[in-house]
Amino acid sequence: MKKIIFISLSGLLCLAAMKSNYSYYDTESPPSRSENENISSENFDVMMKVITHERCMNCHPSDDRPRQGDESSVHHFDIQRGADGHGMPALKCSTCHQSENNDLSGVPGAPHWHLAPKSMGWQGLNRVEIADAMLDKTKNGGRSLEEIEEHLTEDALVLWAFEPGVNNEGKPRKAPPVSKEAFIAAVKNWIAEGAKIPAK
Repeated sequence: MKKIIFISLSGLLCLAAMKSNYSYYDTESPPSRSENENISSENFDVMMKVITHERCMNCHPSDDRPRQGDESSVHHFDIQRGADGHGMPALKCSTCHQSENNDLSGVPGAPHWHLAPKSMGWQGLNRVEIADAMLDKTKNGGRSLEEIEEHLTEDALVLWAFEPGVNNEGKPRKAPPVSKEAFIAAVKNWIAEGAKIPAK
């Protein structure tokens, strides 16, 4: 009789442990569809605070002229896109922009500094239109969701936005209003949740 009681108590303890493992949320049931949409929307909002910031937008012009500075003015010296996005033959981006920031001259730098493809020009687009373009393989270079995630969370040129250095007056450039860690987490979560784009 004692053995049977011992087994029963063990079973109850196992059930309790299983229940605690599956109760990830405060309630026993998973979040409703509307709650999931709210989570996705929050991640989208955080992600877009970075993507629509001038640190990113300056290299995503809708024309062939890169922008620069916190005010997103047209790049000095009549710099043009060029066929490969790395500048015209006589004025390649790498002529001035090296693999890291130059704090003496104020010239920003990161590996493979260049403009985004013209198909990924975001100037004049709202957040939803930008997200649509990001997910459109005919515009994003054929990238899958996994490749988009890798580009946004690992590419040194993208992540430069969080360490933009100083301008030619020695003043720090504005960084996006969220941290690199928060941005990376938001991108990963947004994609894991199906890369849902909230309604306009």
